[in-house]
Amino acid sequence: MPIHRLPTELINRIAAGEVVERPASAVKELVENALDAGALDVQVQADGGGLTRILVADDGNGLAPDQLPLAVERHATSKLNPDSHGDYDLLRIATLGFRGEALPSIGSVSRLSITSRARGLADAHAIFVDAGAVGAVTPAGFPGPHGARVEVRDLFYATPARLKFMKSERTEATAIAEELKRQAMAHETVSFSLDIDGRRTLRLQAEAPGPDGRLARLSAIMGREFSDNALALEHEREGVRLTGFAGLPTYNRGNAAHQYLFVNGRPVRDRLLQGALRGAYADFLARDRHPLAALYVELDAGLVDVNVHPAKVEVRFRDPGLVRGLIVSGLRHSLAAAGHRTSNTVSMAALGGFRPNSMPPQPSGAGFSAWRQGGWAQAAQAIPGLSEVSARTEPNSDFGVAEPSVTTMFDPVDFPLGAARAQVHETYIVAQTRDGVVIVDQHAAHERLVYERMKSEMAEGGVARQALLLPEVVELDPAEADRVLARADELAALGLVVEAFGGGAVLVREVPALLGETDAAGLIRDIADDLAENGQALALKERLEDVCSTMACHGSVRAGRRLSAPEMNALLRQMEATPHSGQCNHGRPTYVELKLADIERLFGRR
Repeated sequence: MPIHRLPTELINRIAAGEVVERPASAVKELVENALDAGALDVQVQADGGGLTRILVADDGNGLAPDQLPLAVERHATSKLNPDSHGDYDLLRIATLGFRGEALPSIGSVSRLSITSRARGLADAHAIFVDAGAVGAVTPAGFPGPHGARVEVRDLFYATPARLKFMKSERTEATAIAEELKRQAMAHETVSFSLDIDGRRTLRLQAEAPGPDGRLARLSAIMGREFSDNALALEHEREGVRLTGFAGLPTYNRGNAAHQYLFVNGRPVRDRLLQGALRGAYADFLARDRHPLAALYVELDAGLVDVNVHPAKVEVRFRDPGLVRGLIVSGLRHSLAAAGHRTSNTVSMAALGGFRPNSMPPQPSGAGFSAWRQGGWAQAAQAIPGLSEVSARTEPNSDFGVAEPSVTTMFDPVDFPLGAARAQVHETYIVAQTRDGVVIVDQHAAHERLVYERMKSEMAEGGVARQALLLPEVVELDPAEADRVLARADELAALGLVVEAFGGGAVLVREVPALLGETDAAGLIRDIADDLAENGQALALKERLEDVCSTMACHGSVRAGRRLSAPEMNALLRQMEATPHSGQCNHGRPTYVELKLADIERLFGRR
């Protein structure tokens, strides 16, 4: 068949399918236009999941009357300007939008109206586009001194096939809300509001610029608990700067929905983030748990390509390894600095369990009788450890840690985890601090201590290797084999010795001794997949960590073992000196701290 040109309207509708996939995509494009125009207040309204009506109003610079027709013309933009030679540089994009596709694409599949008053002008004007047909510019009323109001009605009415693929109104409304939240996280100095079907669902006041304002904005969106359990990040390497906040390991979720990445103020979705977070938290979380994080990467515009996809939700870094390494090292540094800190949500949950409405309405007969006869006090004195005062100087314990020799009178309750007062159910250590009570899971705590010691010994002595009696040949795709062989030195440091064996094959000579009998071929294929996706051999590290974790579990003091007062205090002191001791190897807390003020509230003393 002969080649022929497609009609302009059809071209625009095809382009609209790339730029505007759903109502949330239209909201994203319109909000980004408002932010590029210098808006400090953005208001969004959506009816019928955004399919019936979308309105985005801002107080930005606005558009002059002669600019309105250009605004709805394809590939017309104010955000790209030529240099002195008349060239346009797509590798140095400093704005959120730059393609000039959003408004014409939206107008080609809906009824679009733009009303605007430019800054400094007295009159406002409007333009209307109906399924690609552009109307004339006319005078119009405008409520503010300057800005724009963009209204989209009957989205996709001109493309009924696309309309059939939309999800429920509730699902589309939720997607709009999530998109606006991401934009709000990236621009804390701008106020945002969202009305869904006439009901205000989101109202975010402008925050002060800087980390404090950013954390306040994140807490308003991700929950107040986030600010109490977040670790601040601020690291820089070779011109790439990482800031933001990440949650403590014990403050986690069952999915990765609360992980956000922003590059030069642009919300993006990138597998790099998920791989980096997985690598950084590998020691602290089970595979089915995910941390909360909002990470902001700032770098020279020439080092990142934002022109990957028309929707502009993907970016490509010139040096992805540098960015990933910065994220992983920055997160690990902040996690190490947190020491044995654990999330306060654990304490809040524990306190919730003590609320009067969750307790039995009456004490048991035996309990009440014992209380009436003063039997509780006698029983307490009979419990080993409960009536003992923690010694100022403890002898060596089973844990290999001695209490510090103190010449001056120092009360052990001044230690961060306090002084051990009792062991209950041969499983939990109860310690008293200066302003509260700490309850420690002895097995989980000691498991983390043993695990950290094993990791330290591995780092100092290297991973012991075991030679295979018959070296194993693993067939791979040539590109996969090249990736694995390029990391041969890194793999050797982890105990896996590989070498090239013809085109597309890898020969495995030695494996980590810790793994015992292992599927070398399966391990190599997993490593190849990880290198392709994350740029790091996570599979091997995770297997080693799993083995160490299992060994630490079996080598730790078990629940059900009775501990002496010196042993309990030695365990507390070792926890204080060990990084990450606030959670076990699976992300569960090793201790719960209850502040005295909270306990007093339970009994009506406050």
